[in-house]
Amino acid sequence: MALRERTATDAVVQARERYVAAGVATPPLVVARAEGARLEDVDGRTYIDFAGGLGCQNAGHGLPTAVAAIHEQVDRYLHQCFMVGMYEPYVEVCRRLAELSPCRGDDQKSILLNSGAEAVENAVKIARVATGRPGVVVFDRSFHGRTLLAMTMTSKVVPYKRGFGPFAPEVYRAPAPYPYRGVSTDDAMHGLEALFKSEVDPEAVACVVLEPVQGEGGFIPMPRDFPPRLRELCDRHGILYVDDEVQSGVGRTGPLWAMEHYGVEPDLLVSGKSLGGGLPLAGVTGRSEVVDSVGPGGLGGTFGGNPVACAAAVAVLDEVVTDSFQRRARELGERIQQALESLAERIGAVGEVRGLGPMQALELVEDRATKVPAGELASATAAAARERGLVLLSCGLYGNVIRILVPLVIGDEDLQRGLELLEESLVEASSASA
Repeated sequence: MALRERTATDAVVQARERYVAAGVATPPLVVARAEGARLEDVDGRTYIDFAGGLGCQNAGHGLPTAVAAIHEQVDRYLHQCFMVGMYEPYVEVCRRLAELSPCRGDDQKSILLNSGAEAVENAVKIARVATGRPGVVVFDRSFHGRTLLAMTMTSKVVPYKRGFGPFAPEVYRAPAPYPYRGVSTDDAMHGLEALFKSEVDPEAVACVVLEPVQGEGGFIPMPRDFPPRLRELCDRHGILYVDDEVQSGVGRTGPLWAMEHYGVEPDLLVSGKSLGGGLPLAGVTGRSEVVDSVGPGGLGGTFGGNPVACAAAVAVLDEVVTDSFQRRARELGERIQQALESLAERIGAVGEVRGLGPMQALELVEDRATKVPAGELASATAAAARERGLVLLSCGLYGNVIRILVPLVIGDEDLQRGLELLEESLVEASSASA
């Protein structure tokens, strides 16, 4: 048998194995270029991107206005540290976030950070100071990041928590609705009330933190009545409601923030991922009464709100609030959902199609009656898709959910072809596991 010729991908993979920590999980895909909703690897092969840099490219790879803003800012300065010398791009992003905030109150302020995890931790810091309370309530299947407090708040042991303890104190977990698995809004609310009887006094809770669509947990949208009922419970006990939209925000579900689907005003909003258009940027936004409870010097960080990332963010926010962008997002959501539901009629391994707008997913099961999670099938489907030229991601507590994070600028032809490749890959993986 003739030996396969060594490729440019092979060379990078070999170097990665030699020099990069094994704990960083990577597929055998080495990207050389990206534009819109397409990737090209170092060997010249193109891929339709249904992963979007793990939700960081809602406005597409290389959004022209963001790229132009980045170039202009690079020519001025790369870094100042806002605590050494303030600069307009930081202030401008905070102004835009204030104007676009779904939070309570007209007088909104923000702090800018580097990552979603950092923003989550700062939201908790703010909530603790504002309320004078230590407790934090989070939910089953939540994902809030990988730093110590955020990792404690995250609800998945492998790979995020195994061996990394001890964890942060005063974090309490409640059930979240999961209709497909038999957990209703009533069940979740009863669980919260039980938590307040058995584990923590609600008068000692600073905040509850909830993703309106759980991301890593399985792309599980909250039922329409859960955020309003949670809001009412928070108000009853003086608890701040923190809306974690690191993955579901910046247009991912159609409107700018997923919470807009629910008509609920949180106290604090956590944003990230697509906010920086591909550069590291995250934020915490809320009414000044809450945010300003922390005194000068209590919040900050060396690189938080980097001016280049802020310049990109202004362009991203300008784009995702346009009628044309949001109209296209709604259209994509409908088309993706219809295509996935049609696929589910033909493939028995699909237990449920779910999502909010274009943030859609397939939960794969070994049997629809038992609903046993099919994690290996999801992994095999993603691998088969990559061989066909489609980049997919799985998620969920058991890794059995295929999630769609396609850039919302994708063209009709690429969307249709990507959905076809998804089905072909799932069929192949199902046949191989039969």
